[in-house]
Amino acid sequence: MTERIIALVDGSGYAASVCDHAAWMAKGSGAGVELLHVLGRREAEGQQDLSGAIALGARTALLEELAALDAQRARLMTEQGRVLLEDSRQRIAAAGVAETATRLRHGDLLEAVAEAERGAAAITIGKRGAAADFASGHLGSNLERVLRASHRPVLVASRAFRPIRRALLAHDGGTSARKAVEHVAQSPLFRDVSVRLVTVGTDTAETRGWLAEAQLRLAGVGIATETALLPDSAHPETALAGMIETDGFDMLIMGAYGHSRIRALIIGSTTTALIRACKVPVLLLR
Repeated sequence: MTERIIALVDGSGYAASVCDHAAWMAKGSGAGVELLHVLGRREAEGQQDLSGAIALGARTALLEELAALDAQRARLMTEQGRVLLEDSRQRIAAAGVAETATRLRHGDLLEAVAEAERGAAAITIGKRGAAADFASGHLGSNLERVLRASHRPVLVASRAFRPIRRALLAHDGGTSARKAVEHVAQSPLFRDVSVRLVTVGTDTAETRGWLAEAQLRLAGVGIATETALLPDSAHPETALAGMIETDGFDMLIMGAYGHSRIRALIIGSTTTALIRACKVPVLLLR
């Protein structure tokens, strides 16, 4: 497999959506999909420190039984991971992706992602992890870690996949925003997607200039575009999420780093505020 989309799957309700978004990216770009499931070291090794119980007078037989149960749990977690990967592979194959691989890793998630993303085109990950249904107001604990560590485009999948026909591209004139525009221009994924270029800030000649430049670049490859400027706000994530909801966009695209109000959406606590507020997938580019 040469170019591929890395799909990070777990036992959460977002796993199916991650597969569907990965399949969409793969079919649109001609890439394959590599499904990756990572078991933490404790899950993989099945080791639990029970030594403190000895001081409480626990019997040796009880400690041995607890250790055996812990080892059994680790084996079950490994088998569950294999089943999850196989179910995900079948889902992606059913979506029409011919080239699919699976990988079960033991250890640290970021180390596994760093290894897997070499030669990868992009990474897909769910908005929330296995505890999503019990913490609907929170994002997955590993999401920000992956966003900050990965050097590939990261697609944060929403709860359910829907066809991508309209995308909102947040632009602040920064380097990563320009890279986002270039990515959209070069990717076959967006050939049939209409794009609105939007910025948050003051209406100036400079602002109009970079929006016009981006619009010209996308129009040059046949992508229908329009521009919009939202007034500077203390909560730009709310304004963007509102535009997405009101105008029926299917995806938000933005650079991961910038130098204006949009920068605050990615650096710091408002990162989670934006992704949490949006009900559509978010594609982030460094």
